[in-house]
Amino acid sequence: MEVLPRLPGNLEAAARSLMSIPLLIGSCEPFSGKSAVVLGLGRQLIRQGVPLAFGKPLATCLDDPLDTFPDAAPGNPLIDPDVRFIGATLGIPRDQLIPSLHVLEPGAAQERLLAGTLTPGEGLAALQQRIRDAADRLVLLEAAGSLSEGLLYGLALVQLAQALEAPVVLVHPWSDSRSVDALLEARRQLGDLLAGVVLNAVPPEVVPAVQEAVEPALERLGLPVLGVLPRSPLLRSVTVEELARRLGASVLCCPDGLDLLVETLSIGAMNVNSAMEFFRRRRNMAVVTGGDRTDIQLAALEASTQCLILTGAGEPLPQLISRAEELEVPVLKVDHDTLTTVEVIDGAIGHVRLHESVKATYAIRLVEENCRFERLYRRLRLPVHA
Repeated sequence: MEVLPRLPGNLEAAARSLMSIPLLIGSCEPFSGKSAVVLGLGRQLIRQGVPLAFGKPLATCLDDPLDTFPDAAPGNPLIDPDVRFIGATLGIPRDQLIPSLHVLEPGAAQERLLAGTLTPGEGLAALQQRIRDAADRLVLLEAAGSLSEGLLYGLALVQLAQALEAPVVLVHPWSDSRSVDALLEARRQLGDLLAGVVLNAVPPEVVPAVQEAVEPALERLGLPVLGVLPRSPLLRSVTVEELARRLGASVLCCPDGLDLLVETLSIGAMNVNSAMEFFRRRRNMAVVTGGDRTDIQLAALEASTQCLILTGAGEPLPQLISRAEELEVPVLKVDHDTLTTVEVIDGAIGHVRLHESVKATYAIRLVEENCRFERLYRRLRLPVHA
């Protein structure tokens, strides 16, 4: 286990005396990389001797009917799975994981809509008290997925920032200059509460141009840039187990390989020679093909394939399963047609929670190498040391 260095006594005392406000990590659209930035920023703060509390005022991990909140029984605090994972990764004590006030899911939304309830109720006052009680800790709060998400609960990003008087760091995917519109709208709504932005998922080949030209332009528009993160296939990846769960698939072999990470999707619908050439250019694939295409299936196994997903009627030939077991490649069988299967997988890649240790470790390093939080520390009146 990594032993984090402690600050000199005078800096630790300064940190304890100055942490009286929370910091919100928000975004303009879902799956923008908030959790990655929370992990990276949190690790840097802990290394500087700053103790943390962490929570999500609006729990958002209930993103399909198979998800559950085991802590959400009557009388138990509602701890979002993201909060549990980040807390465990950063070593935040469990009693410093702040319960969510509500869950973003259809049943709760329907109940609030019919009741005409648009406020967080007494929960917000409890959260404010919890923040006041954590005077010796910096309280990191991860907001919902967009500027508007959570309005029905009274817990949208701008509402929270204003109610808590909390500075906000926005994490925002950047593809080209059109991406600035959402940031400008956030700046208009947040005003001086916007403490900075982290541009995420920037194509690696344009990172230098973004740093040299876009950063200064954003600064002139009142958008302080705290970092530029290159796009990462690893952070967008999804486990074979998650794909199997979403697809309701049968695992025909290699259940021990369900933790493999899928970065790309390939469809085996061409002739075998074209397929082999195509597969060679891809990496860490999930290959979807018909159950009767044994030639494509065998070709896929010889490439960088993390799992083979078979659609249609019929069972695969024994020699295919034997070869897959030799190469330790899981083979899944689904009842969906190819189009539906592809839609499910395409909706998973880049849209899953960051709950694997290898991805968390990579996210921490990515943030450390590409973000500069000194201005944020000064805004929070935290001691900064070399």
